[in-house]
Amino acid sequence: MRADRLLSLLLLLQNRGRMTAPELAAELEVSVRTVYRDVEALGASGIPVHADRGPAGGFRLVDGYRTRLTGLTDVQAGSLFLAGAPGPARDLGLGADLTAAQLKLQAALPAELADRSRRIQQRFHLDAPAWFRDADPVPHLARIAEAVWEQRILKTHYRRWRGAVHRELWPLGLVLKGGIWYLVARAAEAEAVAVADAEAEGAVRTYRVGRFLAVDTPGERFERPEGFELTAYWAESTRRMEAATRRQTAVVRLSPRARRLLPMWFGAAGVRALATAGPPDAEGWAVVELAVESDAVAVGDLLRLGAEAEVLGPPELRRALTAAVAELAGRYR
Repeated sequence: MRADRLLSLLLLLQNRGRMTAPELAAELEVSVRTVYRDVEALGASGIPVHADRGPAGGFRLVDGYRTRLTGLTDVQAGSLFLAGAPGPARDLGLGADLTAAQLKLQAALPAELADRSRRIQQRFHLDAPAWFRDADPVPHLARIAEAVWEQRILKTHYRRWRGAVHRELWPLGLVLKGGIWYLVARAAEAEAVAVADAEAEGAVRTYRVGRFLAVDTPGERFERPEGFELTAYWAESTRRMEAATRRQTAVVRLSPRARRLLPMWFGAAGVRALATAGPPDAEGWAVVELAVESDAVAVGDLLRLGAEAEVLGPPELRRALTAAVAELAGRYR
């Protein structure tokens, strides 16, 4: 581990130039005292590290010195696919490997390409979580990710809306969607035979990682289902879920402000609804067709638009909204 850290320190100085001890400590996730010890170790091994004193000081390599010790380990190479998402990489336990891989890659690039890479990092950033919503706490994510990678069976305790259950799962893949981690898995063969409900009949299912109460990896390995592709499964699963939840269409009259808010609050369904909008009336209101969930859910969603919207149909949904508004009016009278 110390050899990897020394190489990372060396590559940081090579790629970024002068850096202070606190800056190096933050990058390497160690103490400032450890940085000073590591710099001494580099100097003792013949690496020309120079210490500049004063407010603008720091450590730097003597001009012209470059190392070519840039070989990637298999884990570091595998972490590069998360290069645009350092937060999720840390969640998966790959933060240090990703940093080391990026430093090695930059050190191996010609000067012009290395400079372009640094400019891209300074100008573009991917922030996965959605606005106004904290990400799930995922204390078991790193262990689940290890089981996915090593194809090891997971024994889990999972919290469903109907109550917690114990499941033995074959973890097939992890997906990050809107800042939320999901595990794609199927029930282990022995449990699939023993349990008769649809969830445990060997079908591939999606589990929200934040709802795992406990996970254990007893060590047994499994064989991935032949022909299974994570991206294809996720695309089809997303399509099925949207089709199953948004089963009816609401005809809604919207103010100009509500039309601006629709994509923010209803996502892709809101964007599609705007494409159906008729011409605005004299007051600027327009009628759209919006895919919504069951009446109970749709009432809550549509009330977010307040007085900026009027549901014209179907009649059952309009009656449900009328009842909800009347109850609210009575409560705040």
